[in-house]
Amino acid sequence: MTADERRAGVDLTNLDQPLSPDAGATKRDLADYLDAVADRMLSALAGRALTVLRVLRGQAPFMQKNAPKYTPAWVRTVPLWAEASKREVHYIVCDDRPTLLWLANQRAVEYHPSLALADDPRRPTHLILDLDPPDDGDFAAVVAVARLVRQALADCGLAGAVKTSGAKGIHVFVPLDGAAAVDDVAAATRALAARAEALDPRRATTAFIVADRAGKVFIDSTRAGGATVVAAYSPRLRPGIPVSFPLSWSDLDSVRPGDFTVRTAVDALAGRDLWAEHMPNPQHLPDDLIEQGRAIPVARVAAMHEGKRRARARRDQR
Repeated sequence: MTADERRAGVDLTNLDQPLSPDAGATKRDLADYLDAVADRMLSALAGRALTVLRVLRGQAPFMQKNAPKYTPAWVRTVPLWAEASKREVHYIVCDDRPTLLWLANQRAVEYHPSLALADDPRRPTHLILDLDPPDDGDFAAVVAVARLVRQALADCGLAGAVKTSGAKGIHVFVPLDGAAAVDDVAAATRALAARAEALDPRRATTAFIVADRAGKVFIDSTRAGGATVVAAYSPRLRPGIPVSFPLSWSDLDSVRPGDFTVRTAVDALAGRDLWAEHMPNPQHLPDDLIEQGRAIPVARVAAMHEGKRRARARRDQR
C-alpha cells in the first residue's frame, strides 16, 4: 500500500499522514470513510453551498467558505452574497464522489452545508434545533431534552429526525415543504425552542449567554438563515474523528456520541442510509408557530444587547 492513490480520477496524496497530533486517524482513514459513505453523504451535500473545516499540516484548523484559487474547473462552485461580510463568496457545491474525494485530499474533515439549496437560498429545506450539553457533558441530559423537543414538535403536528452532532450534542432536523421563507423558519425555530423549554425549564434553557444556563441543556434556535449545520455522516475534528451519526429516537438511550467514528461508523450503518430512513416527509409550518416566534427576540442579538447592558451596569458600580 502506497501513500498515494488515484480514485474516481482524483489523485489522493500523503495518505499515511496523521490528520492532527491528537486525531488518532490518518488522511487515509478520512478518505476511506468518506468514500464508503459517499452516496449517503452526498444526499445531504448536493446542491448546497458548502463550508468545510480543513486542517493543514503545521497550521491551525480553519473554516473555508471561498473555493481556493486552485480548485479544479470540474468542481462546481456557486457565487452567493454574504451579508455578514458584505461580499460575494464562491462556495463549492459537492454534488458527486470526485468532488468529495478532492475535498478529502485537501484535508477537509468537517462538512457544513447551507440549510437551503443554492438555487433557492431564501427557502430552507429543514428547520433545525441544536442541543448542547451542560458543562459536565452529560449526554443523558441532552437525550432528555431531545425528547422535550420531540414532544414540542408533536404538539403542533410536526416530526423530526435526530442525529448526534459528532461532538457532545444532538441535532433535530424537521424537513420542510418549501412554503416558508427563511425569516418564518427562523421564527418557528425560536418558538419551538421556547415550547420545549417550557415543558421542563429545570432541564432545558434557551439562554444564549453561557453563564445564564445554570447547568441546563441549551436549545440553540439560531441555526437558521445563513447558518450551517454539520451534515449527517460528516466527520468532526476531534480525538478519534467521530462522525455525526443518524439515530432512531428509540436508540438515543443506548448510544454515546463517541460510539461512531471514521473507523466504526460504516459497520454500524450495515449498508443502510439511516438518515434517509428516519427522515419524515416534508412538512408545513403552522401559522401560529411562526407568529409566536416573531415575538421572540433573536437569541444572539438579545444576548449582545444584554451583554452591553451588563457591562454598563458593572462600569456604573465602579
